[in-house]
Amino acid sequence: MNERAIADHYDSFVAETPLCDLDQAILKDVFPGTFSDDSRQSMTSIVDLGCGSGRAALALAQRGYRVIGVDLSQRMLEVMMAKATQLQLQGQIHAVRANLVQLEGFADQSIDGAVCLFSTLGMIQGRRNRRQMLRHVARIVRPQGRLVLHVHNRWSALAEPGGWRSLARSWIKSRWQSDHEFGDSIYQYRGLEKMFMHRFSKRELIADLQASQWKVAEFHSLSIDGASVVSGSGRRVGGFIVVAENCSTTP
Repeated sequence: MNERAIADHYDSFVAETPLCDLDQAILKDVFPGTFSDDSRQSMTSIVDLGCGSGRAALALAQRGYRVIGVDLSQRMLEVMMAKATQLQLQGQIHAVRANLVQLEGFADQSIDGAVCLFSTLGMIQGRRNRRQMLRHVARIVRPQGRLVLHVHNRWSALAEPGGWRSLARSWIKSRWQSDHEFGDSIYQYRGLEKMFMHRFSKRELIADLQASQWKVAEFHSLSIDGASVVSGSGRRVGGFIVVAENCSTTP
């Protein structure tokens, strides 16, 4: 019931989130479109990991890309495909229900690019699992293909009420519990009693990408509200958007 309620109202949840405009602008810069002189070129394929109701996938499809939207929520995928039908994009966008850590169904080097927005990577519990997902994407995406990735900044908690205590508890817990990592949190979100989120440090994020055959091409630090790009990586930075290049050369 919660899954259906969240999916059916997801667009209104994020409609006024400034991050949605910023990440779309960065996404358009990286994947500007496949059209030239009003003629359709051969489509480039992009996988949208954690596509939700299709916010990014539909925009990419409208720019001519063949998009595969992947999400664990069947209802989210249904909403995305309903919107694709309304926009007459049925042939350009496809839905795959899958756990992002288990992407074995995708063939090696079968996709040209990838996106993973709205801190979807942070919803995966366990650094080993997050790196496994990133390695899967490196296997799926062709060499030199690009990944656009957004995560939340761990230290932004310091700008929140009680943030010092929250971070201190997380650090202490990470010393004593093997299943808890510094930056993990569980909270109520849009009707979900237990929403998991991992917040990254800049160093951790770069290390995870490098360990998974990705090279950072662009690194954007975002304001607390996600409305703009700022300098630094401390408490006044709400998150990061990274554009990474696939370094793998063999399947």
